[in-house]
Amino acid sequence: MKQSRRTFLITSLGAASALALSRQAFADAPHVSESDPTAVALGYKEDATKIDKAKYGSKYVAGSMCSNCSLYSGKAGDAFGPCALFGGKQVNSKGWCSGYTKKA
Repeated sequence: MKQSRRTFLITSLGAASALALSRQAFADAPHVSESDPTAVALGYKEDATKIDKAKYGSKYVAGSMCSNCSLYSGKAGDAFGPCALFGGKQVNSKGWCSGYTKKA
């Protein structure tokens, strides 16, 4: 099926605007609170240096933080970004939880 230039442009612009709107919507997504039930279960702290070392010290390695975790999908330099463990919410890039998995 041959596509007209006009149809192609309309489709492309529609897809681009949908992507831009979804990125903006996520930028406005709430931040994970340390009191969130999932955060409590995973020992999430917004500041990785403040984790409960008595409880998570064997899992935590100095320098580990959300920004270098494979589950974090925020951009480099962002203060907050999405994490696969906290669907629809953003975590602090300097945070940490027991689900931490170092990026390859």
